Amino acid sequence: MMLSLSCTDTDLPSPLPVGLERFSNRREMARGGNGVLYSGFDQVIGRTVAIKMLLPQFKSDYSFRRRLLREARVTAQLEHPGTVPVYEIGEDPEHGIYYVMKRISGECFFSVLRQIAKGDAEVVDVFPLRRRIEILIAVCQTLAFAHVRGVIHRDLKPSNIWIGNFGEVTLLDWGAAKVWGESRLDDANYLSSPVRGLGKAQSGSVAAGPVAAGPVADSRAAFELSPLTPAAQLLGTPTYMSPEQIGNRDLDERSDIFSAGVCLYEAMAIAEPFRGRDQEDTFDNICSRQPAPPSKRSPHRGIPDFADEIVDKALSKQASCRHQSMREFIADLDLLLQMVGGA
Repeated sequence: MMLSLSCTDTDLPSPLPVGLERFSNRREMARGGNGVLYSGFDQVIGRTVAIKMLLPQFKSDYSFRRRLLREARVTAQLEHPGTVPVYEIGEDPEHGIYYVMKRISGECFFSVLRQIAKGDAEVVDVFPLRRRIEILIAVCQTLAFAHVRGVIHRDLKPSNIWIGNFGEVTLLDWGAAKVWGESRLDDANYLSSPVRGLGKAQSGSVAAGPVAAGPVADSRAAFELSPLTPAAQLLGTPTYMSPEQIGNRDLDERSDIFSAGVCLYEAMAIAEPFRGRDQEDTFDNICSRQPAPPSKRSPHRGIPDFADEIVDKALSKQASCRHQSMREFIADLDLLLQMVGGA
């Protein structure tokens, strides 16, 4: 959107609007199970912003309010080029808790991968293997910053990675984030980690051998859960969870490294390494089976053998066998980038 002089030279509104009255032309952009995202025009500063709040039926629920406020404050404190700036946190008499942030443009990385999987030649040209790895490096730089600040994302996946119109890479949705030192129970009604098999019957035994990873598909319909998630559901997205996240064990930055390894596999091979017949089957794949190396899974995509080593290490079942820091993982990705060249 072009900058308009009419938004810069006029006087302040009188009387000065407060709360959500400050934002005109509010339009819904997206909604999840418990939250809704609007765009709106800030009449005081003169810019379009994004506004996140709870759906009406949840606006008075203490637990949902607490989680949204926590998400806003975690996001606000992670001031980094790879995060969305938070402008304001407030409470409206009608709509309840809300927070205001920069409205970003572009498309999510998941959409990019899905179009590549469909054989869209134009998207393949814009996002070759090298560019896709660069995007993951940028995301991991943001995660490295968050880890230094004591924050684990816990829901890293391509649909939470936003590619801007000018190449900027933003990691979204810190609603499931874990701040080190907090209790594993965020409050009386929410589990900070899933309990494997909760509400799901075992679907049968799983044969040994590599997982037959399929092409990238829209996993949101089957598995994605809102970041404002009640107990007896999962925090995070099952296809990207680490074994310790599934097992409800203590997490550190190596859990995000596992999720980053899943994203790397998907970005290179255009295939999901662990997706099973259902959620329980997916959990079994993550906890007990190693996927086929990405270069073998998609031999036509020019993936170097070194990429297999990186993925194999990042996706180790034991956290102690993975890269021990995000910086270590990034160092391997930088070496991989040198091998890929302009491919």
